[in-house]
Amino acid sequence: MQTFVMLGSILMVLAVAIGAFGAHALKSKLAPDKLKVYEVGVQYHIAHALGLILIGLLAGQYPDAQIIVTGGWFLAAGIILFSGSLYVLSVAKARFLGPITPLGGLSFMIGWVLVAVGVLS
Repeated sequence: MQTFVMLGSILMVLAVAIGAFGAHALKSKLAPDKLKVYEVGVQYHIAHALGLILIGLLAGQYPDAQIIVTGGWFLAAGIILFSGSLYVLSVAKARFLGPITPLGGLSFMIGWVLVAVGVLS
C-alpha cells in the first residue's frame, strides 16, 4: 500500500533529522540521562518507520488483509505517542506526558500482533 511506504519514508526523514539534531545540537545541552531518553525515542522511531515501509509492501502481498493496514496505523500512532513523548520529556519539563509513553509502546505491540495475524490469515 503506497500510503504506508510514503508515510514510513517521511517518518524516516524526520527520524534522521531528529537524530542528527540530538547528536549535534542537544548533546552539549542535555544531561546524559535525558540524552539517552531522546536516543531511545530516535531508535524506536527509526525501527517503526521502517516497519511502516514493510507494512506497505506486505499490504500489497495480502490485499484482503485489512488487519495489516490497521496494524500499520497502530505503528504510526506508536511513533507519535512513544517517540514523540520521549522527545518532549527529554527537552522539556512536561512530566504529564510520562503516562503517554507506555500507550505508545502498547500501540507498537498491538500493531505488530495485528500484522502477524494478518499475514497468517
